[in-house]
Amino acid sequence: MADIARLQALIEPVVAAAGFDVVRVALLMQPGLTLQVMIEDPATGQVEVDDCAAVSRRLSLLLDEEDPIPDEYTLEVSSPGIDRPLTRTKDYDRYAGHVARIEMAEPINVNGADRRRFQGHLLGLEDGMVRIAIEGLGEMRLALAGIARAKLVLTPELIAATRPLRPDGADEELETDDLNDDDAEDAAGGFSN
Repeated sequence: MADIARLQALIEPVVAAAGFDVVRVALLMQPGLTLQVMIEDPATGQVEVDDCAAVSRRLSLLLDEEDPIPDEYTLEVSSPGIDRPLTRTKDYDRYAGHVARIEMAEPINVNGADRRRFQGHLLGLEDGMVRIAIEGLGEMRLALAGIARAKLVLTPELIAATRPLRPDGADEELETDDLNDDDAEDAAGGFSN
């Protein structure tokens, strides 16, 4: 299996030269190996399909030359989506006020019970601690270094905050019924990322 740190070091300069930020680099088994590269425009937090295709072509050339993954794989360059993973320290401040689901690597004792999963409104990052307001518990501080996975939860407020402006100036409502299948799993208590 390839080294993610090496892959990230190879990929980031190519993505930056195209004018984008890397949100996440991951190797996924879904049947078959997939190298997933999530990118975004640093100014808007979004990316167009044509941008993903252009970055994919650039990365393919580099990866063919460097050959950092010994196994056969598929390259996937994509947007992080609205209910994006939170992978960088700046994400916790940038999305403060929105609902996030955080899974810790190790359980934390909360009122006598061990918990690994937390969901609530992000309050930002302070001194290496993610501040999150959790219903029934109030504000908690979770060590950033101890987070295994974190992602935004798709809510109408998040959709409204991240909706791109349409060129014709028209605004379009997205109903809660339009939320994707991951959200049905999330509502049932699953955690997908």
